[in-house]
Amino acid sequence: MGIRALLSEPLARYIVQRQQEWISRSIEVQEKWRKELVKKALHTEFGKDHFFKDINTYSDFKEAVPVHDYEDLHAYIDKLKNGEKDILWPGKPLYFAKTSGTTSGTKYIPISKDSISNHIDSARNAILTYIAETKKARFLDKKLIFLSGSPVLTETGGVLTGRLSGISNHHVPGYLKSNQMPSYDTNCIEDWETKLDKIIDETIDQPMSLISGIPPWVQMYFDKIIERTGKKIKDVFPDFSLFIYGGVNFEPYRAKLFESIGKRVDSIELYPASEGFFAYQNSQQDEGLLLLLDTGIFYEFIPVENFFDEKPKRLSIGEVEVGQNYAVIVNNNAGLWGYSLGDTVRFVSVNPYKILVTGRIKHFISAFGEHVIGEEIEKALRYAMERHPEVEVIEFTVAPMVNSENGRLPYHEWLVEFAVEPTNKGEFVADVDRRLTELNIYYKDLIKGSILKTLELVPLRKNTFIDYMRANGKLGGQNKVPRLSNDRKIADELIKINRQ
Repeated sequence: MGIRALLSEPLARYIVQRQQEWISRSIEVQEKWRKELVKKALHTEFGKDHFFKDINTYSDFKEAVPVHDYEDLHAYIDKLKNGEKDILWPGKPLYFAKTSGTTSGTKYIPISKDSISNHIDSARNAILTYIAETKKARFLDKKLIFLSGSPVLTETGGVLTGRLSGISNHHVPGYLKSNQMPSYDTNCIEDWETKLDKIIDETIDQPMSLISGIPPWVQMYFDKIIERTGKKIKDVFPDFSLFIYGGVNFEPYRAKLFESIGKRVDSIELYPASEGFFAYQNSQQDEGLLLLLDTGIFYEFIPVENFFDEKPKRLSIGEVEVGQNYAVIVNNNAGLWGYSLGDTVRFVSVNPYKILVTGRIKHFISAFGEHVIGEEIEKALRYAMERHPEVEVIEFTVAPMVNSENGRLPYHEWLVEFAVEPTNKGEFVADVDRRLTELNIYYKDLIKGSILKTLELVPLRKNTFIDYMRANGKLGGQNKVPRLSNDRKIADELIKINRQ
């Protein structure tokens, strides 16, 4: 066993011990952070505007701090971008994480000296927690690849600015830098396809043990390696033993990824975002993600059905229930206050607090009142794939077809790019639709009441989604296609590209 693996084991035990300490005091720890955040931001512009000096209880906090999205904080962030300080958090941000917003264009999310550890230490702790549970550490002595955005940073108002994955690249611990891949110069290449070819040149003959990235881009990496070598990934990288991912639900990609690898490998799911690193899978025995309650973030949760109310019900961690879908609201030590992430989660445990990410609050289909959410779409597809084991899905999205031709009933249109299509398409569609009616009573009632007809599936040619992402300047990095939409903007563009 090499020195990295050897030294990781006592550190892993220490991290898990610390983890257990805050888990046992979860509600108390969250209340501590609420008080600390308000106290530290007391004299910021936001703190003065929202009368932080008068906040004592959580009820006071909810009264003083409304739920915000990025647009609501835009005026404060513009001041930060102009170089002003003490606006949302004491001083100036350490970084701006640039991220694409659906309504706000490019968003500039502040990361402070206080909050950077949440991003960096949480990623480290996810790996150490895995080591503590499995006693597997030898992968640390081999090569580790992180498929991420460019680490090149610019300046905005005197603040270093870049993609979160690029910022994180500057904080990789020194003891891992010597076996981190790809090289810094390769990581700086902006064009994803050029970058991917160069990554393969650098990694194809290396003892790769850990691969990390968003599943569709990892799959693209695998496909190109298989195309170049004619071998499964296990034969190219016999030491490959751990896959780390986040950003999208893994299940639709699982079968094809593992088929490409040619063997089962352990995996760790992460829940990172520009606004914070929120959770990670802390056990190989279940799929729930441990919500990180002691890293400078005070969480609030709004039941999904109340989210669009004029004054939605906001809950602290001690008030959540297992099985309920919630919209996530964060308050952090970078100056995000009452900030709606747009994500929805479902608690699978409250001892400890563990979640599954179930979708986006604005990513749903309710053209007829069905309110189908991402989790239901993905579960229905997974069910059908289990019943049709030959099927391999590369990517998919779902949209409503309201104005169908020839007077036909409207329906949900599933646009799917298959690696391997179902042998019996009709039975596959029937299985997806049947499972969706079981998961969503409103959808079932609309089908039974002849308001909607059974979904229709449109197979897309190879690389349709890649061509779509390329056309929109979002190929590679942390970008992904929404699983479902309440309009046809994405669907119509995909169909147009599919015909080219």
